[in-house]
Amino acid sequence: MALSPYVFDASAENFNRLVLENSHKGPVLVHFWTPKAGPCFMLMPRLVKLAGEYGGKFLLVMLNADELPELARRFSVNSVPTVKFFWRGEVAHTIHGADPDSTFREALDRFIASDANRAHALGVAAWQAGKVQQARLLLANAAMAEPENLAIPRDLAKLLWAEGEGAQALKLLESLPPEAREEPDIARLHAHLTLAETARQAPPLSELDARLAQQPDDLDAHYQRAARLLAADEFAGAMDELLWIACTDRGYRHDIGRISLLALFELLGSAHPLTRQYRQALSESLH
Repeated sequence: MALSPYVFDASAENFNRLVLENSHKGPVLVHFWTPKAGPCFMLMPRLVKLAGEYGGKFLLVMLNADELPELARRFSVNSVPTVKFFWRGEVAHTIHGADPDSTFREALDRFIASDANRAHALGVAAWQAGKVQQARLLLANAAMAEPENLAIPRDLAKLLWAEGEGAQALKLLESLPPEAREEPDIARLHAHLTLAETARQAPPLSELDARLAQQPDDLDAHYQRAARLLAADEFAGAMDELLWIACTDRGYRHDIGRISLLALFELLGSAHPLTRQYRQALSESLH
């Protein structure tokens, strides 16, 4: 297909070089089509036009699934048109059918915007696909390449937590610069993870109650009690403890009482009765 210098026809012989090898240099879109499917002929010129508009920022490869059924099966193509986005030797995204141009542009822009953004998007996709180690590597590389993009360490911390590495997730968030840790998304995630990790390590409630009977102002015991109650889905009790901490000492663990309450408000939603009750109580206590 000589319609564009960025458009090629796939064959059994050139597929690995044309698609897999080139995908380590930039995104490669493979359009799986057949001459029997009318929508393929509607999509094909649109994709060729996009390839020209993007001026070599991606390669477009046409693959006739009737002539190359083994490749279609290899990549689980059961209907056409299907467009698969290859990056670093892997399928990173798939669009089924002749979607609007805007759908293709949105996907392309995620890959082309920057190496860090591309690695971030692919890391999240790899995690969703169960490829945890690949996701960790992509997200870690992206975080180093673009340290000001806080969405990357946020997602890496979520991955670490989901994989049972809570201490590492917290260590990652706590390694961020002070101004980054104060960003609402990061502060709320840190509060969530800290509560969950504290609940995992805290003494039983009976022991905490005994400590508080002896030392009613023990902030650590109050916080551990909040975490334990939250883990047991006793939100009101947990929020009572966090409100007490917020009112008693805003400096305790960088205002963790107030920040944890805000995180729980977001979790429960603004319409939840507990959110309304404790948001008002927090506002009244701090003013």
